[in-house]
Amino acid sequence: MIVAGLGFSSTASADSLRAAYDLASADHVVTDLATVADKDGHPALSDFARSVNLPLHLIAADHLSGQRTLTCSPRSRATYGTGSVAEAAALAAAGIGARLLSPRHISTDRLATCAVAIGASL
Repeated sequence: MIVAGLGFSSTASADSLRAAYDLASADHVVTDLATVADKDGHPALSDFARSVNLPLHLIAADHLSGQRTLTCSPRSRATYGTGSVAEAAALAAAGIGARLLSPRHISTDRLATCAVAIGASL
């Protein structure tokens, strides 16, 4: 499993998510998407997930804080207890022993981030 983890502002658009995803996933064949569960139903997320036609894993916020991330956003740290929602969501969805293939990349409008992780079995 190769997971693209997404983090984004409430004002992000599907284009914001696409821009971050394209940067992070450029050299990888992504099989799944993941983000924090409280983003469920956000229109940009729904539109983006539909456009890439990948399964979406919603990760409970308390499962993000245990993930070791390579980057650190003060806002992510304060809100979710992790340095990067994108990195932590990708790692959590990819499972025990997962590792990052791509640290978080930030969309040009700075409203979305994406990171890619691979499961230990691959």
